[in-house]
Amino acid sequence: MSKPSTLGGACIIASVCVGAGMLGLPSAGAGAWTLWTVLAISVTMVMMTLSGWLLLEALKHYDFKVSFNTITKDVLKSKVNAINNLSLYFVGGILLYAYISSSGMIFGGVFDINAKLASVLFVIASSVFVLHSTRAVDRISVLLIIFMAISFIIGISGLATNIQVPTLLDSLDSQTSLSPYALAILPVALTSFGYHHSVSTMRDYYRDENRAKNAILGGTLIALTFYVIWVVCIFGNLPRTQFGPIVAAGGNVDALMTALGGVVNSNSIKQALNIFSIAAVVSSFIGVGLGVFDYLADFFGFEDTQQGRFKTWAVTFIPPLVFSLFAPFGFVAAIGLAGAAATIWTCIIPALLAKKLRQRQPEQQGFVVPGGNVTIYAVIIFGVLTAIFHILAMANILPVFNG
Repeated sequence: MSKPSTLGGACIIASVCVGAGMLGLPSAGAGAWTLWTVLAISVTMVMMTLSGWLLLEALKHYDFKVSFNTITKDVLKSKVNAINNLSLYFVGGILLYAYISSSGMIFGGVFDINAKLASVLFVIASSVFVLHSTRAVDRISVLLIIFMAISFIIGISGLATNIQVPTLLDSLDSQTSLSPYALAILPVALTSFGYHHSVSTMRDYYRDENRAKNAILGGTLIALTFYVIWVVCIFGNLPRTQFGPIVAAGGNVDALMTALGGVVNSNSIKQALNIFSIAAVVSSFIGVGLGVFDYLADFFGFEDTQQGRFKTWAVTFIPPLVFSLFAPFGFVAAIGLAGAAATIWTCIIPALLAKKLRQRQPEQQGFVVPGGNVTIYAVIIFGVLTAIFHILAMANILPVFNG
């Protein structure tokens, strides 16, 4: 069998990220608008790449099939591991739940069928790649990223040529201070780079930490490129004052696409944007599903056999599907809630694991994240502050944009 390509792994990482970010960041960033949103996204990308590398460094001391549960229990003991497991499954589950709910609305409208039935069919058709193998997810992720890139280019071409600089910079509303809203973006931005449950998958896939490192960096760079272009094109077309209905609708995909349809005249561009949003949801669902799948296989000790993989598939996909059928709610609300919990296992735990294992084995060999303890403490501080900002926003202490 040929060696897996770095591009394939990068596409898996990018596919995990892009769905949440592309569909959630415009609404989350409507308060801070263009410059502050781009800055928040860029800083988050750097910190989340480093935190993923710290987890990769910690994992190098363990067997390739080992995931979060085993390493956290061994290094940080059972109580910390219980908190980490709860937060990881909560975030993975709520993201799958958000994608399933969104897919029901999207595909229900496309095929003119009941949204709940569309959600069930979506889960069955998309999760089969995860059930099969990581290689299958690699192949479909590359195709979906290519598909997304083509539809993205077609879709944003109309938006890019129609960008209004005063709208992009919100210069018509010079009385409003935008910077206070920037802090509230961070939980959604953090979730938009929340690929960390796939780090052990990448390491096992390549059997080489340095190749996995390159795949992670490639994936986060692809995601950042998509995000910045997308945010600039949307904020350059939709005035800030028109985001009220989108925010009120929970940032759902259909509300954003409807608003964009009002400023884009070409029907082909509208269709391309719709196709892009569909591909983003599908790719992220598969990517997140793979990470949660491998994590739960490690947690429950399911074997990598046909029967074992089916058990893992059931505990991965059935609970979020059931919840989405009975209690769907806003997309941005879901990923914002996930962002607060995600700080535990995307920032704090990876940094603590790397620190403890460096102390346990001072003479480091193999892959080591640069920056020493400065990198470790910077990642921890970023994670803690992001969680605090989300709590403050929920308590209405930080300003939250409502249109």
